[in-house]
Amino acid sequence: MNVFTRILAAGLLLLDAPAVAAQTAPTHGVRPRRLAIRNAMVIEGNGTPAEGPKDIILEGNRIIDVVSLDPVAVKMGEVKRIPADVEIDATGKYVMPGLINLHGHVQDERGGIPQPLEYQLKLWLGMGITSVRDVSSETPKTLQLRTRSAAGEVAAPRLYVYARYAYMPVPKNEVEARQRVRDLKAQGVDGLKLFGMDKDVYAPVLDEAKKLGLRTAHHMAVDETNAWDAAKGGLTSIEHWYGVPDAALLSGAQQFPSNFNYADEGMRFRYAGRLWREADPARLQEVLKAMVQGGVAWNPTLDIYEASRDLQRAETQPWFTEYLHPTLEKYFRPDAANHGSYFANWSSTDEAFWKENYQIWFRAVRDFERLGGVIGAGEDAGFIYQVYGFGLVRELELHQEAGFSTLKVLQHVTANNAKILGEEQRLGRIRAGFLADLVVVNGNPLEDLKALYPQRADAAAGPGGGVQWTIKDGIPYDAPRMLSEVRALVKAARTR
Repeated sequence: MNVFTRILAAGLLLLDAPAVAAQTAPTHGVRPRRLAIRNAMVIEGNGTPAEGPKDIILEGNRIIDVVSLDPVAVKMGEVKRIPADVEIDATGKYVMPGLINLHGHVQDERGGIPQPLEYQLKLWLGMGITSVRDVSSETPKTLQLRTRSAAGEVAAPRLYVYARYAYMPVPKNEVEARQRVRDLKAQGVDGLKLFGMDKDVYAPVLDEAKKLGLRTAHHMAVDETNAWDAAKGGLTSIEHWYGVPDAALLSGAQQFPSNFNYADEGMRFRYAGRLWREADPARLQEVLKAMVQGGVAWNPTLDIYEASRDLQRAETQPWFTEYLHPTLEKYFRPDAANHGSYFANWSSTDEAFWKENYQIWFRAVRDFERLGGVIGAGEDAGFIYQVYGFGLVRELELHQEAGFSTLKVLQHVTANNAKILGEEQRLGRIRAGFLADLVVVNGNPLEDLKALYPQRADAAAGPGGGVQWTIKDGIPYDAPRMLSEVRALVKAARTR
């Protein structure tokens, strides 16, 4: 039976079935034949207002129907409901598409010290993340994890593996560059992660990737290529923000001091905080327009640089008490040997520059969407004081701070991210025929994005809601249970 036949059958069931009695609750980690989410307020994911109550019917790993319920008929007991094997009562809860993390790294170590993969995967699922675009990790291992996740053999988000293009030996010319792309395609990757690129190989890499159906994510650096080249070559997405303000510098180069050393991370991030102020505003608008016209999406990862504007906040995040694994905690401490751990001698002056940096960056991201650009959302956790899952929720809060309504923010992390992945026909929305990736939230994230954080009894604004169920590929996961297992894992690691 194809999906459309199942949808038709569901419609007939709605007409013919008697009122549905209470069903069995879901079993954690087990996909039922048919699952009903009852009486939900639904955030569809495409930017339209929430609406409910609705029943969402899942069969296998697909959404087969989304049924609006007339409140009067419900109260009178006159509603005929589609029956299901198990059900979730979502009365008073909000249901939205599973969160898509557009910038993740699968990590089983930090700084050479082992870190259990279970820790990261359970945090992601426990925080409502059902899909992750992995942008550079140990590709062979992550490809195996992708296969196991797709088969339901491991509790993990669905994975999109973007392999690092510039592994050693780095291609030196167009022939080698195109061959590297072909080699990665042969491994079965979903896309390429690019770092700093020279102009002579950049266009060939983008061209070869498009020919082979590979999408591209570029973490730009202070290099020959910038947003102009991305727009011309058809890059899929710019990660972070380097390459955008650089392209708007009238002089063509930032005003670095004579002793500047780009390889010195502390120095690099210090002066990165002074880049946006040097960008010419009129020129910047032209850069943004070129990105839109070139079909380049922008995944700003606002959360990953926040420590640069407020180090004390980063060091004292309340969830560190129960959720920060000691391996990750050690990695975060200032250490020149660990990427992103650059905060030795960080000053209030550095923070002041970065606070200004953020304000200009916020305006640019806002303008980009206003001009028709597609904004995504990713966390880049595992670096710079960001913990998996928590980093993505913080990213959403920063999108709101940048000036986006919460409806748009949630669209960024669902439908927009699906579009950037090329999966907009099956992910990112609550719609019949789409994959059954959903999140049941105890509270209204449109009113308070903090509803996506786990409950915390000592929070001044109240304990909050937290994710109740994360449903990935039709498999329901008890989110509080997963987070409880993470807390136990962290506690055990600290007592060793």
